Amino acid sequence: MKKKILFVLSVLFGLMFINSGLNKFLNFMPMPEDMPESLARLIAALTEIGWLLPLVGGVEVVAGLLFIIPKYRALGAVMMFPIMVGIMLTHTITDTSGLPVAAALFAINLWVIYENREKYMPMVQ
Repeated sequence: MKKKILFVLSVLFGLMFINSGLNKFLNFMPMPEDMPESLARLIAALTEIGWLLPLVGGVEVVAGLLFIIPKYRALGAVMMFPIMVGIMLTHTITDTSGLPVAAALFAINLWVIYENREKYMPMVQ
């Protein structure tokens, strides 16, 4: 049962980040009009950098695809971890309205990392 739950959560997690990554390239989801000013300034600053959002979007798409495929899920989880840390920091410091969703996604990512911990052992031995 645990494997089925993890599979469903992994597919949903992967699809969510594929969608988010593609949005950074195609801009098909409009920005909310009631966005806090601090978050709008942060997004404007990230957009100003030019190369950062396409890099994050590319990593989100690739890691999302890897997250869906069970054989490569451990790699996708490690690729997604720094992005999840950034999302958690953003929703902790800048805009706390999205914190529950960010925390749930962060927990899924940590669960997948924990479940695949034996695959990471050669890196730390």
